[in-house]
Amino acid sequence: MRKPDAAVAFYALSILLLPVSLLGYVIWVGKLLAVKPSGVSTSAQAPLSARWAMHNFGVREDQAANRLLPLLPGVPWLGMRLAFWPTLFAHRVTGCVPKTFRYPFEGEIPPQAEASARVAFFDGAVDRALPGTDQLVILGAGFDTRPYRLPRDTSVNSFEVDAPKTQAVKREILDKAGIDLRKVAFVPADFEKDDWLAKLVDAGFDLGRPALFLWEGVTMYLDREAIEDTLRKIASCANGSLLAFDYFTTETLESSMPYWRFGRAAAKAAGEPLMFGVDRTPPSRERLAELLRSAGLTLLEQRGLVARQRRNARGVASR
Repeated sequence: MRKPDAAVAFYALSILLLPVSLLGYVIWVGKLLAVKPSGVSTSAQAPLSARWAMHNFGVREDQAANRLLPLLPGVPWLGMRLAFWPTLFAHRVTGCVPKTFRYPFEGEIPPQAEASARVAFFDGAVDRALPGTDQLVILGAGFDTRPYRLPRDTSVNSFEVDAPKTQAVKREILDKAGIDLRKVAFVPADFEKDDWLAKLVDAGFDLGRPALFLWEGVTMYLDREAIEDTLRKIASCANGSLLAFDYFTTETLESSMPYWRFGRAAAKAAGEPLMFGVDRTPPSRERLAELLRSAGLTLLEQRGLVARQRRNARGVASR
């Protein structure tokens, strides 16, 4: 089937089966409202859903994500299947992958596709950096599954730093999913209260060797003091260490656009209000570079998620 025809057929099937998807989401939301809060970060679940979808569309292999999503607290098996089945069915019939879940993401990136689009950015950082280092540190790891995609014989030691409640739930469902954890150390820590670097060293991290730090979907939920403290700690690590991260600008925190007003309200209602953004004063790259320099880091690369209005971006910094 030609691409234009496949796309038309895909969306026609998706619309036809929309009532099934809506029923699934009703069941899903109803379960979330009915069960006792687990203490798991709500924002940590969106990236896992994106990677689960990519795996099931056949564009990015991630068996760990495929096995973890159905085990998350508050995710009903029936609701999940009904919500996603029409889209997956339409894909299998037509071969079309919806733009949001293409890998790597193509073209201009709208805000609603952010969680999917940034997957390739962080994957790329891992692919480029790990041949030169054997330490991978995921800050605010949530349900990141990158350590479990590495080869079984990898020499890389992975460390996951996250809030104790979220991490405890993740370890429980990793165990249920039968995923090998031998090369991963878990470090429970609160970025705004704990010395996470000291805990990281206690878990076996070697300050004398360079490391790759991933900081995905976290900075916008921390206060400026915690951001600066975290950057200084990374800067204190060995020369050659790299940090890949994403961030908002202050425009996101101040925008009157309905999408961002709703996003801020939803984050606040979930107990995770948006708190930090890099100064949007043009050029925002300079504002970001200044922040990193003040902590002892150098900006190597910056990419915007929205071409016309760079409210969200990603960057790579070096020690």
